Amino acid sequence: MPRLLGPVHRAVAAAREVTDHPVLAAAARIGLVAYGVVHLLIAWLTWRVSRGAHGTDADQTGALQTVAGTPGGSVLLWAIGLGLLSLALWQGGEVLLWWHGLLDSEHRIRTAVVCAKCLAKAAVYAVLGATALLFAVGAEYEADERLRELTGETLEVPGGAVAVAAAATGIVAVGAYSLWRGVTGGFMRDVDLPAAPDRWEPLIEVVGRIGYVAKGVAFGVVGVLLWRAATTADVSTATGLDGAMTAIGRTGAGPVLLTVVAGGFAAFGVYALARARYPDRDPSS
Repeated sequence: MPRLLGPVHRAVAAAREVTDHPVLAAAARIGLVAYGVVHLLIAWLTWRVSRGAHGTDADQTGALQTVAGTPGGSVLLWAIGLGLLSLALWQGGEVLLWWHGLLDSEHRIRTAVVCAKCLAKAAVYAVLGATALLFAVGAEYEADERLRELTGETLEVPGGAVAVAAAATGIVAVGAYSLWRGVTGGFMRDVDLPAAPDRWEPLIEVVGRIGYVAKGVAFGVVGVLLWRAATTADVSTATGLDGAMTAIGRTGAGPVLLTVVAGGFAAFGVYALARARYPDRDPSS
């Protein structure tokens, strides 16, 4: 076994050098800036929905469509897409630091959880980056429409309702985890606090808490709507973030709640920008 692990350790060390390269780290910072800007745009679109705007998609695709409609939008989308893909690679590289814990029976579960968190973050960045590149080349993509199509196709196969319900449960779990991070402040481990001025730390923590709580609520609504689709076979309720905003807007206090959610997404955008300035990819929180 040691003879087999030697080459593996050397390969991992070489890959780690790539993911730690200053050029990739700089590109990852661009990705973090893009991530923050996307959330600021979602906040603005949500605010517009709260004011009765029609035909506005208050989600990631709506934010990217907004970028596409600006002068030089195609160039910006390429920068956003490549930056987010670099961020995904940079974030995923953290697994290379933790993987050896999987060989230790005493730390295997803990290591698996940490690696799963890191890969989940990388997957989110990669999907958003790929979507930005699709828009950059002129492709059209509607997240809500694609989700309804996928849900309908899944419900038609045996056990499809169970699969959709499981996905809904997973989304609710993501929302609960976001809420937990916001309440506990665990997200601060993603910021290089020693490098940040002490006077900024309280502000970063406040906007991060607000942002994570808002995202947790939004994901929770998405999960509930998808669960309804699984239990009623009504794919019209299977919607993404934009559908969640619409559902919130239909409540009695819809405009007020949407304004609050918009403020939360804006706060998360500010937090992401702060993280871009002082990045840390520690997934152990």
